Amino acid sequence: MELNALGLLDDGDIDLVEAGIALALADRPGADPGRLRRLVSGWAIALQRDTPPVSGSGRARRLAGLIASEAGLTGATDDYDNPLNADLIAVAERGRGLPVALSILYVALARRVGWRAHALNLPGHVIVEVVGGVDSALIDPFDHGMGISRERAIEIARHGGGEPVSGRFEPMSNRQLLIRMITNQASRARAAGDTRRALALHERMTMIAPRLSSLWWERARLEQLLGHNRAARGSLMAMMETTHDTTMARRIQAALAALARSDS
Repeated sequence: MELNALGLLDDGDIDLVEAGIALALADRPGADPGRLRRLVSGWAIALQRDTPPVSGSGRARRLAGLIASEAGLTGATDDYDNPLNADLIAVAERGRGLPVALSILYVALARRVGWRAHALNLPGHVIVEVVGGVDSALIDPFDHGMGISRERAIEIARHGGGEPVSGRFEPMSNRQLLIRMITNQASRARAAGDTRRALALHERMTMIAPRLSSLWWERARLEQLLGHNRAARGSLMAMMETTHDTTMARRIQAALAALARSDS
């Protein structure tokens, strides 16, 4: 799967595992996705072979049993900022990863066997909700897929800097999950002063989510920092096509005018 093809797909048609592989190969073209694909296929076969749990809590325990207990995939507590923790191929090889990368595996596996599951966006963290016929269950993929209460999820959210209204958490779309995974890397690149790396990551994000206006704004800013004014102009024009906010449209026009002055 090519990254630019992701931007053409409806969100529900995105295969999270294959998209994660495409992102990993963008950084490591020689990486072998074979182990990751075999793991996910093997897990799906195991789930389909057994009598499926009816409850969300039973399904959550089964997912965690395969991914965390048997395969040993859990949170990267010792080297959290290592870029490989956001690389799905490396996560399968090394057995550890970021919350968002691990959540992708849980959600993708559940959906592969027809179970309802989605990642929930918490400040500074990502958890997974697994839905069954009689209940739903929250699990923390970063903590060995352990089940957590809604109260514990609220506590995690508060610790991350926010407090959700009435304990409700926003499910993430497939694109949001992928963008969240890349954003982690882009933030670290900017903090380290690596503008070229940050720009490369924003180029990938705009391929995946070309209709998300804010991504184009940051991409244009990074292009300007590197002196790529023509590219910055193209990014701003792309943003103009995707925004419906009149205030933002005026900001874009002002930025385009400033670029024109700098070129003259």
